[in-house]
Amino acid sequence: MQRQSPAEASLDLDMPIALSVLVPVHNEEENVTLMVGRIADALKDFGKRWELILIDDGSTDATLAKARKLLGTPGFDLRIIEFQRNFGQAAGLQAGFDAARGRLIATLDGDLQNDPLDIPRMIDALEERDLDMLCGWRKTRQDGLWLRLIPSWTANKLIRTITGVHIHDYGCGLKLYRAEIVKQVRIMGGMHRFIPAWIASVVPSTRIGEMVVTHHARQFGTSKYGISRTFRVILDLLAVLFFMRFRARPGHFFGMIGLFFGGISALMFLWLMIVKFGFGEDIGGRPLLTVAMMLFIGSVQMITTGILAEMLARSDNARLGYSIRKIHEADG
Repeated sequence: MQRQSPAEASLDLDMPIALSVLVPVHNEEENVTLMVGRIADALKDFGKRWELILIDDGSTDATLAKARKLLGTPGFDLRIIEFQRNFGQAAGLQAGFDAARGRLIATLDGDLQNDPLDIPRMIDALEERDLDMLCGWRKTRQDGLWLRLIPSWTANKLIRTITGVHIHDYGCGLKLYRAEIVKQVRIMGGMHRFIPAWIASVVPSTRIGEMVVTHHARQFGTSKYGISRTFRVILDLLAVLFFMRFRARPGHFFGMIGLFFGGISALMFLWLMIVKFGFGEDIGGRPLLTVAMMLFIGSVQMITTGILAEMLARSDNARLGYSIRKIHEADG
Protein backbone atom coordinates (compact mmCIF):
# COMPACT_ATOMS: atom_id res chain seq x y z
CA MET A 1 0.00 0.00 0.00
CA GLN A 2 1.33 3.44 -0.94
CA ARG A 3 1.79 5.66 2.12
CA GLN A 4 0.17 9.08 2.13
CA SER A 5 2.13 12.19 2.83
CA PRO A 6 1.34 14.02 6.08
CA ALA A 7 -0.40 16.80 4.16
CA GLU A 8 -2.62 14.32 2.33
CA ALA A 9 -3.38 12.46 5.56
CA SER A 10 -4.43 15.66 7.27
CA LEU A 11 -6.98 16.33 4.53
CA ASP A 12 -8.47 12.84 4.68
CA LEU A 13 -10.96 13.33 7.49
CA ASP A 14 -12.19 9.74 7.15
CA MET A 15 -8.78 8.38 8.07
CA PRO A 16 -8.65 7.35 11.75
CA ILE A 17 -6.18 9.21 13.94
CA ALA A 18 -3.27 6.90 14.67
CA LEU A 19 -1.40 9.08 17.17
CA SER A 20 -2.25 11.81 19.67
CA VAL A 21 0.61 13.93 20.99
CA LEU A 22 -0.19 15.67 24.29
CA VAL A 23 1.81 18.60 25.62
CA PRO A 24 0.79 20.43 28.82
CA VAL A 25 2.24 23.96 28.80
CA HIS A 26 2.42 26.64 31.46
CA ASN A 27 4.14 29.98 30.73
CA GLU A 28 6.19 28.61 27.83
CA GLU A 29 5.78 31.54 25.43
CA GLU A 30 9.39 31.27 24.25
CA ASN A 31 9.15 27.53 23.64
CA VAL A 32 5.67 26.80 22.28
CA THR A 33 6.22 27.79 18.64
CA LEU A 34 9.58 26.02 18.42
CA MET A 35 8.14 22.96 20.14
CA VAL A 36 5.23 22.59 17.72
CA GLY A 37 7.61 23.00 14.80
CA ARG A 38 9.93 20.31 16.12
CA ILE A 39 7.06 17.88 16.70
CA ALA A 40 5.79 18.49 13.16
CA ASP A 41 9.28 17.91 11.73
CA ALA A 42 9.72 14.72 13.76
CA LEU A 43 6.45 13.27 12.45
CA LYS A 44 6.55 14.57 8.89
CA ASP A 45 7.24 11.05 7.58
CA PHE A 46 4.85 9.31 9.95
CA GLY A 47 2.54 8.54 7.05
CA LYS A 48 -0.63 8.38 9.15
CA ARG A 49 -3.05 10.93 10.48
CA TRP A 50 -2.01 12.37 13.84
CA GLU A 51 -3.10 15.15 16.14
CA LEU A 52 -1.39 17.52 18.54
CA ILE A 53 -3.21 18.61 21.71
CA LEU A 54 -1.77 21.50 23.71
CA ILE A 55 -3.14 21.91 27.22
CA ASP A 56 -2.67 25.50 28.40
CA ASP A 57 -2.51 25.15 32.17
CA GLY A 58 -3.50 28.68 33.15
CA SER A 59 -0.58 30.48 31.51
CA THR A 60 -0.25 34.15 32.39
CA ASP A 61 2.09 35.07 29.52
CA ALA A 62 1.64 34.90 25.73
CA THR A 63 1.73 31.09 25.53
CA LEU A 64 -1.94 30.74 24.55
CA ALA A 65 -1.84 33.60 22.06
CA LYS A 66 1.21 32.17 20.29
CA ALA A 67 -0.29 28.68 20.27
CA ARG A 68 -3.54 29.93 18.70
CA LYS A 69 -1.57 31.40 15.80
CA LEU A 70 -0.55 27.85 14.91
CA LEU A 71 -4.14 26.63 14.45
CA GLY A 72 -4.70 25.42 10.91
CA THR A 73 -1.06 24.44 10.36
CA PRO A 74 -1.10 21.87 7.52
CA GLY A 75 0.02 18.31 8.14
CA PHE A 76 -1.76 17.55 11.41
CA ASP A 77 -4.77 18.43 13.55
CA LEU A 78 -4.09 20.92 16.33
CA ARG A 79 -6.35 21.49 19.31
CA ILE A 80 -5.72 23.71 22.32
CA ILE A 81 -7.43 23.02 25.63
CA GLU A 82 -7.51 26.18 27.71
CA PHE A 83 -7.88 25.71 31.47
CA GLN A 84 -9.67 28.30 33.57
CA ARG A 85 -6.69 28.42 35.94
CA ASN A 86 -3.54 26.51 36.78
CA PHE A 87 -4.46 22.95 37.82
CA GLY A 88 -1.04 21.30 37.50
CA GLN A 89 0.62 18.88 35.11
CA ALA A 90 -1.38 15.85 36.24
CA ALA A 91 -4.67 17.58 35.41
CA GLY A 92 -3.24 18.69 32.07
CA LEU A 93 -2.31 15.16 31.14
CA GLN A 94 -5.68 13.81 32.25
CA ALA A 95 -7.51 16.40 30.15
CA GLY A 96 -5.36 15.38 27.20
CA PHE A 97 -6.05 11.68 27.76
CA ASP A 98 -9.79 12.42 27.90
CA ALA A 99 -9.68 14.40 24.66
CA ALA A 100 -7.27 12.20 22.68
CA ARG A 101 -8.66 10.39 19.65
CA GLY A 102 -5.56 8.46 18.59
CA ARG A 103 -4.90 4.74 18.97
CA LEU A 104 -1.55 5.63 20.52
CA ILE A 105 -0.89 8.56 22.85
CA ALA A 106 2.49 10.24 23.28
CA THR A 107 3.23 12.82 25.98
CA LEU A 108 6.14 15.19 26.34
CA ASP A 109 7.02 18.33 28.26
CA GLY A 110 6.68 21.75 26.73
CA ASP A 111 10.13 23.07 27.67
CA LEU A 112 12.03 21.65 24.65
CA GLN A 113 14.06 19.31 26.87
CA ASN A 114 12.37 16.21 25.41
CA ASP A 115 13.25 15.48 21.79
CA PRO A 116 10.23 14.74 19.53
CA LEU A 117 12.54 12.79 17.21
CA ASP A 118 12.35 9.99 19.78
CA ILE A 119 8.59 9.55 19.23
CA PRO A 120 8.81 7.53 15.95
CA ARG A 121 11.49 5.29 17.49
CA MET A 122 9.31 4.75 20.56
CA ILE A 123 6.33 3.81 18.37
CA ASP A 124 8.42 1.19 16.58
CA ALA A 125 9.76 -0.15 19.90
CA LEU A 126 6.32 -0.32 21.51
CA GLU A 127 4.89 -2.28 18.60
CA GLU A 128 7.93 -4.56 18.25
CA ARG A 129 8.02 -5.38 21.99
CA ASP A 130 4.21 -5.60 22.24
CA LEU A 131 3.99 -3.20 25.20
CA ASP A 132 1.11 -1.14 26.56
CA MET A 133 3.35 1.66 27.84
CA LEU A 134 6.87 2.77 26.96
CA CYS A 135 8.66 5.24 29.23
CA GLY A 136 11.53 7.48 28.20
CA TRP A 137 14.75 7.17 30.19
CA ARG A 138 16.85 10.34 30.33
CA LYS A 139 20.04 8.38 30.90
CA THR A 140 22.16 11.47 30.25
CA ARG A 141 20.23 14.32 31.86
CA GLN A 142 21.07 17.96 31.25
CA ASP A 143 20.01 19.25 34.68
CA GLY A 144 21.67 20.54 37.82
CA LEU A 145 23.24 17.92 40.06
CA TRP A 146 22.13 18.99 43.53
CA LEU A 147 18.72 20.49 42.88
CA ARG A 148 17.48 18.14 40.17
CA LEU A 149 19.55 14.98 39.65
CA ILE A 150 20.22 13.78 43.20
CA PRO A 151 16.60 14.33 44.38
CA SER A 152 15.38 12.62 41.20
CA TRP A 153 17.66 9.59 41.65
CA THR A 154 16.50 9.26 45.26
CA ALA A 155 12.83 9.56 44.37
CA ASN A 156 13.10 7.06 41.49
CA LYS A 157 14.82 4.51 43.69
CA LEU A 158 12.16 4.91 46.38
CA ILE A 159 9.30 4.62 43.87
CA ARG A 160 10.78 1.50 42.25
CA THR A 161 11.21 -0.17 45.62
CA ILE A 162 7.71 0.56 46.91
CA THR A 163 5.65 0.11 43.73
CA GLY A 164 7.58 -2.83 42.29
CA VAL A 165 7.53 -1.26 38.81
CA HIS A 166 11.19 -1.09 37.80
CA ILE A 167 11.47 2.06 35.70
CA HIS A 168 14.67 4.09 35.93
CA ASP A 169 13.15 7.50 35.20
CA TYR A 170 9.62 8.04 36.48
CA GLY A 171 9.89 11.80 35.94
CA CYS A 172 10.55 11.75 32.19
CA GLY A 173 7.69 13.49 30.41
CA LEU A 174 8.25 11.56 27.17
CA LYS A 175 6.05 8.48 27.32
CA LEU A 176 3.98 6.43 24.87
CA TYR A 177 0.74 4.60 25.66
CA ARG A 178 -1.92 2.50 24.05
CA ALA A 179 -5.00 4.67 24.36
CA GLU A 180 -7.35 1.90 25.50
CA ILE A 181 -5.04 1.21 28.46
CA VAL A 182 -4.24 4.70 29.72
CA LYS A 183 -7.89 5.72 29.48
CA GLN A 184 -8.68 3.12 32.16
CA VAL A 185 -6.85 5.10 34.85
CA ARG A 186 -7.30 8.63 36.19
CA ILE A 187 -4.39 10.86 37.10
CA MET A 188 -5.43 13.09 39.98
CA GLY A 189 -3.55 15.61 42.12
CA GLY A 190 0.21 15.51 41.52
CA MET A 191 0.24 11.84 40.55
CA HIS A 192 1.61 12.18 37.01
CA ARG A 193 5.03 10.92 38.16
CA PHE A 194 3.42 7.62 39.17
CA ILE A 195 1.61 6.86 35.90
CA PRO A 196 3.59 3.59 35.39
CA ALA A 197 2.33 2.43 38.80
CA TRP A 198 -1.26 3.31 37.87
CA ILE A 199 -0.89 1.47 34.55
CA ALA A 200 0.47 -1.53 36.46
CA SER A 201 -2.85 -1.65 38.32
CA VAL A 202 -4.67 -2.59 35.09
CA VAL A 203 -2.00 -4.55 33.15
CA PRO A 204 0.97 -6.72 34.19
CA SER A 205 4.14 -4.71 34.85
CA THR A 206 5.85 -6.81 32.17
CA ARG A 207 3.86 -4.83 29.59
CA ILE A 208 5.54 -1.60 30.75
CA GLY A 209 8.95 -0.90 29.25
CA GLU A 210 11.49 1.86 28.96
CA MET A 211 13.85 3.21 26.34
CA VAL A 212 16.79 5.61 26.44
CA VAL A 213 15.83 8.99 24.97
CA THR A 214 17.58 12.27 24.26
CA HIS A 215 17.46 15.04 26.84
CA HIS A 216 18.37 18.68 26.14
CA ALA A 217 19.25 21.49 28.51
CA ARG A 218 16.49 24.07 29.00
CA GLN A 219 17.07 27.02 26.64
CA PHE A 220 14.25 29.36 27.53
CA GLY A 221 12.10 30.04 30.57
CA THR A 222 12.54 28.67 34.06
CA SER A 223 11.91 25.26 35.58
CA LYS A 224 8.62 24.79 37.44
CA TYR A 225 10.21 22.34 39.90
CA GLY A 226 12.41 22.75 42.95
CA ILE A 227 13.84 20.81 45.86
CA SER A 228 10.48 21.01 47.70
CA ARG A 229 9.06 18.66 45.06
CA THR A 230 10.96 15.76 46.66
CA PHE A 231 8.95 16.02 49.87
CA ARG A 232 5.66 16.13 47.96
CA VAL A 233 6.73 13.04 46.03
CA ILE A 234 7.16 11.12 49.30
CA LEU A 235 3.65 12.08 50.44
CA ASP A 236 2.19 11.22 47.03
CA LEU A 237 4.01 7.88 47.11
CA LEU A 238 2.24 6.93 50.33
CA ALA A 239 -1.08 7.69 48.63
CA VAL A 240 -0.07 5.62 45.58
CA LEU A 241 0.84 2.69 47.82
CA PHE A 242 -2.57 2.89 49.48
CA PHE A 243 -4.44 3.05 46.16
CA MET A 244 -2.44 0.22 44.59
CA ARG A 245 -3.23 -2.15 47.45
CA PHE A 246 -6.58 -0.95 48.77
CA ARG A 247 -8.21 1.08 46.00
CA ALA A 248 -10.97 -1.48 45.43
CA ARG A 249 -11.32 -2.34 49.13
CA PRO A 250 -10.42 0.65 51.33
CA GLY A 251 -12.64 -0.77 54.07
CA HIS A 252 -10.07 -3.54 54.57
CA PHE A 253 -7.31 -1.02 55.30
CA PHE A 254 -9.27 1.00 57.84
CA GLY A 255 -11.02 -2.12 59.13
CA MET A 256 -7.72 -3.85 59.96
CA ILE A 257 -6.58 -0.84 61.96
CA GLY A 258 -9.97 -0.66 63.68
CA LEU A 259 -9.93 -4.35 64.60
CA PHE A 260 -6.37 -4.06 65.90
CA PHE A 261 -7.33 -1.14 68.13
CA GLY A 262 -10.50 -2.96 69.16
CA GLY A 263 -8.60 -6.15 70.05
CA ILE A 264 -6.14 -4.32 72.29
CA SER A 265 -9.02 -2.41 73.88
CA ALA A 266 -10.89 -5.66 74.58
CA LEU A 267 -7.83 -7.20 76.28
CA MET A 268 -7.42 -4.11 78.43
CA PHE A 269 -11.09 -4.16 79.46
CA LEU A 270 -10.82 -7.88 80.24
CA TRP A 271 -7.84 -7.28 82.51
CA LEU A 272 -9.61 -4.40 84.25
CA MET A 273 -12.65 -6.63 84.84
CA ILE A 274 -10.40 -9.26 86.44
CA VAL A 275 -8.81 -6.60 88.64
CA LYS A 276 -12.21 -5.14 89.57
CA PHE A 277 -14.26 -8.26 90.22
CA GLY A 278 -11.49 -10.76 90.95
CA PHE A 279 -9.33 -8.71 93.27
CA GLY A 280 -11.84 -6.05 94.32
CA GLU A 281 -9.56 -3.16 93.39
CA ASP A 282 -10.75 0.28 92.30
CA ILE A 283 -10.12 0.90 88.56
CA GLY A 284 -11.80 4.32 88.19
CA GLY A 285 -8.56 6.29 88.40
CA ARG A 286 -6.32 3.96 86.44
CA PRO A 287 -4.68 5.31 83.25
CA LEU A 288 -5.29 1.90 81.64
CA LEU A 289 -9.03 2.56 81.68
CA THR A 290 -8.56 5.84 79.80
CA VAL A 291 -6.28 4.19 77.24
CA ALA A 292 -8.78 1.34 76.74
CA MET A 293 -11.63 3.82 76.18
CA MET A 294 -9.57 5.83 73.67
CA LEU A 295 -8.64 2.69 71.74
CA PHE A 296 -12.28 1.59 71.67
CA ILE A 297 -13.37 4.97 70.29
CA GLY A 298 -10.54 4.84 67.74
CA SER A 299 -11.64 1.37 66.70
CA VAL A 300 -15.20 2.53 66.06
CA GLN A 301 -13.95 5.54 64.09
CA MET A 302 -11.67 3.45 61.90
CA ILE A 303 -14.36 0.88 61.11
CA THR A 304 -16.93 3.56 60.25
CA THR A 305 -14.32 5.39 58.14
CA GLY A 306 -13.74 2.15 56.25
CA ILE A 307 -17.47 1.79 55.58
CA LEU A 308 -17.64 5.36 54.25
CA ALA A 309 -14.55 4.77 52.10
CA GLU A 310 -16.17 1.67 50.61
CA MET A 311 -19.27 3.69 49.75
CA LEU A 312 -17.18 6.42 48.09
CA ALA A 313 -15.11 3.86 46.18
CA ARG A 314 -18.28 2.45 44.67
CA SER A 315 -19.57 5.85 43.62
CA ASP A 316 -19.28 6.67 39.94
CA ASN A 317 -19.43 10.42 40.46
CA ALA A 318 -15.69 11.07 40.35
CA ARG A 319 -14.65 14.70 39.82
CA LEU A 320 -12.62 15.55 36.75
CA GLY A 321 -9.94 17.44 38.64
CA TYR A 322 -9.81 20.25 36.09
CA SER A 323 -12.05 22.89 34.51
CA ILE A 324 -11.90 23.84 30.84
CA ARG A 325 -12.57 27.41 29.74
CA LYS A 326 -12.52 26.74 26.00
CA ILE A 327 -11.23 24.33 23.36
CA HIS A 328 -9.60 26.08 20.40
CA GLU A 329 -9.63 24.39 16.99
CA ALA A 330 -8.81 25.44 13.46
CA ASP A 331 -12.50 25.70 12.53
CA GLY A 332 -13.14 28.05 15.45
